[in-house]
Amino acid sequence: METKPPLPPFTLETAKAKVQAAEDAWNTRNPEKVALAYTEDSEWRNRAEFLQGREEIKASDGVTGWL
Repeated sequence: METKPPLPPFTLETAKAKVQAAEDAWNTRNPEKVALAYTEDSEWRNRAEFLQGREEIKASDGVTGWL
């Protein structure tokens, strides 16, 4: 499993950095980068759609439609 700092346990500063990194990924409007913000085995819900894993997240209208 890959890891990306900052890692738990979080301080206020590292928690803010983690949130900012996720926000920055979404703001790229690039489904490849958005999916990398999630673990390979992520379970993700978009309204009535349930996705598992990065490949399903990348292909989802929830990612491509919002971007």
